[in-house]
Amino acid sequence: MKFKSATVYIMGLFYILAGVKHFQDPAWFIRIVPPIFPFKMALVYISGFFEVLFGILLMIPKTRFVAGWGLILLLIAVYPANIYLALTNGAAMDTTAIIAWGRLPFQFVFIGLAYWYAKP
Repeated sequence: MKFKSATVYIMGLFYILAGVKHFQDPAWFIRIVPPIFPFKMALVYISGFFEVLFGILLMIPKTRFVAGWGLILLLIAVYPANIYLALTNGAAMDTTAIIAWGRLPFQFVFIGLAYWYAKP
């Protein structure tokens, strides 16, 4: 159980920092919003807001269930950006194809962790 408690706070901080980065450098995230999506800036800000919110809620035991399920939904919602990055073989973010394609399965690891955190 200590491992779970430690990772909750690590992941909570991870989501908070990632969410803040959405506001500090939105152009960095806009690059992987698929071209067919309108309102790219708004989508980046909305996803950043929810990352910060769920990151905070994850670290509060009474709200961990809501945070876990919120993160699952958020991770599913932003998955098209990861797919788009992979389909560009990393070019959308000036990275390698290995990193771009390698991100896809890690999203499921994060979903699995969020589900684990949502369980009492």
